Amino acid sequence: MLTSADKRATFRKLHETGCFIIPNPFDAGSARALQHLGFKALASTSAGFAWTIGKADNRVTVDDVCDHLAALCAAVDIPVNADFEDGFAHEPDKVGVNVARAVKAGVAGLSIEDFTGDSANPLFDRALAVDRIRAARKAIDADSSGVLLTGRCEAFLRGQKDLKLVIDRLTAYAEAGADCLYAPGIATPEEISAVVKAVHPKPVNLLVGAAGPSLKAAADLGVRRISVGGALARAAWGGFMRAAKEMAEQGTFSELGNGYSGGELNKMFS
Repeated sequence: MLTSADKRATFRKLHETGCFIIPNPFDAGSARALQHLGFKALASTSAGFAWTIGKADNRVTVDDVCDHLAALCAAVDIPVNADFEDGFAHEPDKVGVNVARAVKAGVAGLSIEDFTGDSANPLFDRALAVDRIRAARKAIDADSSGVLLTGRCEAFLRGQKDLKLVIDRLTAYAEAGADCLYAPGIATPEEISAVVKAVHPKPVNLLVGAAGPSLKAAADLGVRRISVGGALARAAWGGFMRAAKEMAEQGTFSELGNGYSGGELNKMFS
């Protein structure tokens, strides 16, 4: 087993050149499967994890998440980046306390977003959002952990498609200590290029779901890493719900024939 320090050093190295996919497992088994397929790093998914414990996204506790992160980190020999939502607190000092807990769980990186949880007023005030990033940076640096901090602007996902606002916030997060920048929801080549250029030389994470640029196309735009959020979890739930609905509504079982080989799964996990 590699140490947390080894994984953190590897993770930072991945951000220096090129572009890599950082897929999002939702439990220890899916994490191990992704490592088996050759991915070099993983990222947790707040939504995917929440669904595994019967909760909606943004409805899990910091205790739930830290236990989950520790399980993911222990399951694989590659770096794990934490989707740490809003830090599970509004006040910067409390964000710092919770970030320190995530660091102790063994993560190689984590993201802090600026979504308030209130759809009527979705983004934290700019100054507060910056202070929250600064508090996360201070918590990470308290024991020289080397954890990579991602500053995340939620504007596009929350109905505020204002690229100038996004760039203003991301550059401020970079100045406050974020190592990587992330604006989920940007999608066009023009939007992606603008963000990449604005925060250069710091790396940019791009969210891709069912559609989006390929790894090569994203690399050509200057993106450093691609994550898929809850998309893998939704794909897994898609197969489960199709099979379950067929049984419940028709009393037939044909969808079960589309499952992955049990023998292959046992071989992968042996």
